[in-house]
Amino acid sequence: MPLEECKSSKSRAFLKSEVLEIAFTKTFVQHYAFIMKTLKKSHESDTMSNRIVHISVQLFSNEELARQVTEECQLLDIMVTVLLYMMESCLIKSELQDEENSLHVVVNCGEALLKNNTYWPLVSDFINILSHQSVAKKFLEDHGLLVTWMNFVSFFQGMNLNKRELNEHVEFESQTYYAAFAAELEACAQPMWGLLSHCKVRETQEYTRNVVRYCLEALQDWFDAINFVDEPAPNQVTFHLPLHRYFAMFLSKAVKCQELDLDTILPDQEMLMKLMIHPLQIQASLSEIHSNMWVRNGLQIKGQAMTYVQSHFCNSMIDPDIYLLQVCASRLDPDYFISSVFERFKVVDLLTMASQHQNTVLDSEHERSMLEGALTFLVLLLSLRLHLGMTDDEILRAEMVAQLCMNDRTHSSLLDLIPENPNPKSGIIPGSLSFESVLSAVADFKAPVFEPGGSMQQGMYTPKAEVWDKEFDPVMVILRTVYRRDVQSAMDRYTAFLKQSGKFPGNPWPPYKKRTPLHPSYKGLIKLLHCKTLHIVLFTLLYKILMDHQNLSEHVLCMVLYLVELGLENSPEQESDEEESAGGQERCHDSWFPGSNLVSNMRHFINYVRVRVPETAPEVKREPPASTSSDGLASSQSSRRKSLQRENSGTAQVFSLVAERRKKFQEIINRNTSEANQVVRPKTSMKWSAPGATPQLTTAILEVKESILSLLIKLHHKLSGKQNSYYPPWLDDVDVLIHTEIPRYSHGDGMTAVERILLKAAVQSRLNKRIIEEICRKVTPPVPPKKISSAEKKTLDKEERRQKARERQQKLLAEFASRQKSFMETAMDVESPDADIAMEVATSEQHVSEAIYDCVICGQSGPSTEDRPTGLVVLLQASSVLGQCRNSTEPKKLPTTEEEQIYPWDTCAALHDVRLTTLQRYFKDSSCLQAVSIGWEGGVYVQTCGHTLHIDCHKSYMESLRNDQVLQGFSVDKGEFTCPLCRQFANSVLPCYPGNNVERSLWQSHSNKCMQDLVQEVEDLQEQLGTFPVSISSETNLSKEMESVMKDIKSTTQKKYTDYSKTPGSPDNDFLFMYSVARTNLELELVHRGGNLCSGGASTAGKRSCLNQLFHVLAMHMRLYSIDSAYNPWRKLTQPSQDKNSELISEELPEVPVLYRDVSSLLLIQILTMPQPLHKEHFTCIIKVLFTLLYTQALAALSVKCSAEDRMAWKESEALKKNASSGEKSWEVLLGHVISELSKGKIYEEEEAEELTVVNPDSVECYLQQFCLPFLRITSLLQHHLFGGDLPSCQEDEEFTVLASCLGLLPPFQSAHPFTSASCLDWPVPAFDMISQWCSELALFADRQPDQVKVLLIQEPKWDLPRLLQLPENYNTIFQYYHRKTCTVCTKVPKDPAVCLVCGTFVCLKGLCCKQQSYCECVLHSQNCGAGTGIFLLINASVIIIIRGHRFCLWGSVYLDAHGEEDRDLRRGKPLYICKERYKVLEQQWVSHTFDHINKRWGPHYNGL
Repeated sequence: MPLEECKSSKSRAFLKSEVLEIAFTKTFVQHYAFIMKTLKKSHESDTMSNRIVHISVQLFSNEELARQVTEECQLLDIMVTVLLYMMESCLIKSELQDEENSLHVVVNCGEALLKNNTYWPLVSDFINILSHQSVAKKFLEDHGLLVTWMNFVSFFQGMNLNKRELNEHVEFESQTYYAAFAAELEACAQPMWGLLSHCKVRETQEYTRNVVRYCLEALQDWFDAINFVDEPAPNQVTFHLPLHRYFAMFLSKAVKCQELDLDTILPDQEMLMKLMIHPLQIQASLSEIHSNMWVRNGLQIKGQAMTYVQSHFCNSMIDPDIYLLQVCASRLDPDYFISSVFERFKVVDLLTMASQHQNTVLDSEHERSMLEGALTFLVLLLSLRLHLGMTDDEILRAEMVAQLCMNDRTHSSLLDLIPENPNPKSGIIPGSLSFESVLSAVADFKAPVFEPGGSMQQGMYTPKAEVWDKEFDPVMVILRTVYRRDVQSAMDRYTAFLKQSGKFPGNPWPPYKKRTPLHPSYKGLIKLLHCKTLHIVLFTLLYKILMDHQNLSEHVLCMVLYLVELGLENSPEQESDEEESAGGQERCHDSWFPGSNLVSNMRHFINYVRVRVPETAPEVKREPPASTSSDGLASSQSSRRKSLQRENSGTAQVFSLVAERRKKFQEIINRNTSEANQVVRPKTSMKWSAPGATPQLTTAILEVKESILSLLIKLHHKLSGKQNSYYPPWLDDVDVLIHTEIPRYSHGDGMTAVERILLKAAVQSRLNKRIIEEICRKVTPPVPPKKISSAEKKTLDKEERRQKARERQQKLLAEFASRQKSFMETAMDVESPDADIAMEVATSEQHVSEAIYDCVICGQSGPSTEDRPTGLVVLLQASSVLGQCRNSTEPKKLPTTEEEQIYPWDTCAALHDVRLTTLQRYFKDSSCLQAVSIGWEGGVYVQTCGHTLHIDCHKSYMESLRNDQVLQGFSVDKGEFTCPLCRQFANSVLPCYPGNNVERSLWQSHSNKCMQDLVQEVEDLQEQLGTFPVSISSETNLSKEMESVMKDIKSTTQKKYTDYSKTPGSPDNDFLFMYSVARTNLELELVHRGGNLCSGGASTAGKRSCLNQLFHVLAMHMRLYSIDSAYNPWRKLTQPSQDKNSELISEELPEVPVLYRDVSSLLLIQILTMPQPLHKEHFTCIIKVLFTLLYTQALAALSVKCSAEDRMAWKESEALKKNASSGEKSWEVLLGHVISELSKGKIYEEEEAEELTVVNPDSVECYLQQFCLPFLRITSLLQHHLFGGDLPSCQEDEEFTVLASCLGLLPPFQSAHPFTSASCLDWPVPAFDMISQWCSELALFADRQPDQVKVLLIQEPKWDLPRLLQLPENYNTIFQYYHRKTCTVCTKVPKDPAVCLVCGTFVCLKGLCCKQQSYCECVLHSQNCGAGTGIFLLINASVIIIIRGHRFCLWGSVYLDAHGEEDRDLRRGKPLYICKERYKVLEQQWVSHTFDHINKRWGPHYNGL
């Protein structure tokens, strides 16, 4: 077999020459059977199938070639024979109908051949060649082929038979149904659709006749083989009837496209009767499955019921079945058909006027849903027009409206849900123009939005208002729902629309929708609506609902009214009112109604009904009225038992549905004299035993005296709950009879439906109108109350008790909710004694109040004490967000070409790192570690949900979590948990510092001490190191907890982010790390506020800030490190030093000059080393002193930027003004002084190119303010957290002034002259002395390292907010560049490439090639780039994943298609465009560190990403 050569010769090149091509194809066809044998034996049938199809698709797609091979090599014969032969290998005996004697064989769905779709390449080739007109024509003309093909199809007829389990649950649920549905769709339906596509014009009538003829022959053989006569075997169902469906679809085509007369191709009545049985059995079984009658067969039976109606199968399964039933119904006797339906649905016994009945075939709990099923089926049968006159465009529109009404849909799911015609040449193909145009006509597009929970919506289509108003079709929705809940969903959405648009406030009923006119060939279907049997059923049901018999629901009434309305809409011909004489009523002795027209039967009064009831029924007690004579009984009965003998010759015969049906069936069979030898075998099954078998039934006569019209009017009264609620509208406004389409009737509840029906009845006939008026004139007596038996009384009491219990429960729930609400309010209010504590309390009587906390575990409230401390639930996480700030406002772009690369030199983290390294090169290490802050990379950010708990409660909570075996999304061993109240993710508890809120009450008390005294006090306080209120020596619970939380904070980030000292493990490291934690949290809060404090107000998260508690923990630990008083920076800031040269001699490396120190860091060191709680006056004093240093730094930085001439000018002007009184508060003077002092060293020697363009007073003032602002912002935030009080809001240009006055730097009387930043200065010692001292340190350094002096001067900080990389508009740009890009580490093209959205690094996801110490590359990168947080775009999936520590989650996609949908894994291959809103949300979550809270689906990555 030349298969190996074939593989290599797949390329078209080999098949180029035509001669060769034909020769090869012929050889391929000759070996076809052999190929299939090999395929059947192959273990890897998938791979082999693909290879075969790769060749065959090229050969058979060429029509000319296919035609030639068909003619010369009998290709069609070979294919059909090979298929037949293939299926013959897995046939089993069919157990359908007659298990013992059945001769029919079906495929066994459990065989590998079907389970693995091994037949697929063959079927695919067959469908492929049938798509060519010339080949299909040959097939349809060849009678032998058609016979063989029908034979093949019959192997699938009745496969996968289900038998209802009645006793115990099946042990093993077989999943063979997948194989069965796939086989019918692929092997039977798709070839059928292929053939149908060639039967579109009149000239092809012959083909249809052929197919129908052989199809019917195959069906007749099938009926004979399974020994079928007239009753289907009970408790069996198969969903697979491909022969029926072939027959149905070719009939439909014949009428729709070929103008064939239906009657010329339909079989005789007997055959139609047989044909309808099995499709009807499926409809009844669907209802049984939904009524949970097949529950013992397991879930798979529900799976079958769902697959049968599912969008990919419905137009090859349920649609042809319903169409076939419609055809049968239109040609068969309507009474026979209707009674068959109720018999199939097993609700015949329920249709009695008696209040009690016995159902021999159905449990009472299933009766209601089966009755609903039967009525719903009739409504579907009579309403659907899919094959009965709708055009393709109308069908598409109806399908689309039905799907959109159930739920808003994305474009792709709509494409998937609209049943596509499996044959591509049909014209309605999803994605074609008609799909888009219909979609835009019926739906509005809702752009993708975000929900408050952070879940991301796709772009959705939602029905337009006029669609709800005019086109919502509940019938179509019922037909197309896979899940029953979707019908409810559609109704809920319809209700919401009516409420919103003000059309109807209550709970509406499904609206009645006008139908497309029937095609003339199917006019017979209308007869169903106008047959006595249906009218008897409708009358009985209306009566039962009015009398409150059991097992009837609103749904039943709704369907009954729908059928009545359908009958009125489709009345045969206008009846003549004249011929209706008064004597008409006497004409019908033995039946209920005079004629078959619903319009006239509606007004026919039925006086007495004879019923069969159980002995115990209340009806039995009554005596029959005296007038029960032969002519007095206008009506008979509705207990549908088999033939009941007449009571006496005078009374009417008891009407029996089943008996009638049998009689009709017998008549029809006897008519077919040719087949007279086939005598009907009477089925003596228990079901239809003679009444003698159930002796407890007795006959009673009921007085009814109602007509359908009177029942409807009474029902209106009942529904409205008012007597005489119905008033004929035409009495006030005759126009309603002419213009019946009144909007107020189109939407509404049951009353509206009744009103609409009565109006239609009145319009159709004058007599009806008169009778309605008469009924309304008689004051209707109230509906007689039923005699309540004791049993019923019990149930009523039970109901009442239940109702009361329900009310009690509601009350309890409401009370519980309000308690929970108030609890939540107090729990959220953590720092209840905020600034609202008695502010006006004078210093004399200090109102000391302790903060009260609620524990969310034990529910107790109380202060935090040293023995039983309370703590805040916090999440500690390492963060490098601050380090990603850049000093350019232009965001960096993700590189998409080789030229664009990102270098991290200008990030905040890199610049701080360089600065620290440089300082460490020239200055003493311990001093360097106090001159800067770290934490720009790998800083620890602390956030809280605001809830508090006792630390001992927390420990027991953690213990219970540890013992909990439930799979959690977090690791308890790592200390992770979720807040017991709000379920927010957390990993530590921050102890609340006990004691009073004195610092708050001292807020207002301004002291009048002078600056010098305060400076001295601060110094003294720093000296008393041992006097921390919680003494460390005594090990209290609180101090233990503070130590443990400090350990947590340290272990949150990696060692490399905490160790910057040259001597590892030095205490200076810890000191630096601790105040840097405070700095990181302040800086991040500033970033969250948008980089400035203009908006003011409380802290972003209000109650959720934990900085106050964090400060106490840090302060306690910082006080453990004593600062040698000789090196205490406070001295250097507030006292001119005596001996300038001591430093140089004593050590080889000097201290860091004061002007090189970061002022914000100095602030935190000062504050955290002071005893807590801090007094406001000392805080302000520290700020004032530090501001003088900051200002001097600003002047020094400015002086370097000036040109030499400018410097000279300033220097001279300073000499003149120096002695003026305000010299210390004038920047010109101070700047001149700085320049003259710095000129003493070699600082200005090399001239730099970078200069301020214009040095005018305004630009200098602006420069100085911008230089000082970051410090003022951090300080204001700190003051806000330590002392309470809101931050003032302001305009951007006023920020400096507002903050300065808020901090107490700005003297209040400043108003007359223009504001200058220098007026905020308050020098503790003469300014010029201090400045000279600070500058001299620089001058000394300049002598040794002239090139570094300017580099180390603190520059004006201009950091932009942290941003993610900017992404290109079109996803293709990213995909094309990255998906073939090689990894820089392993130089291979990664299988799963990913790119970091923070820094642009290209990484291998899950790549073992780049693994280091058991960490895969993405995890490693997330640690290096984001201190444990990584945001990666997966190139081949367009999805973003987030790595957070040891967990990861799929975030979603920021690239959507034109319809606002994601395309995960790029499966649909649509062009994708950036969704800026989504990207903003991602960036927001990154900056605010809320990934853990907003994304819910986290899992461990085990370092394998």
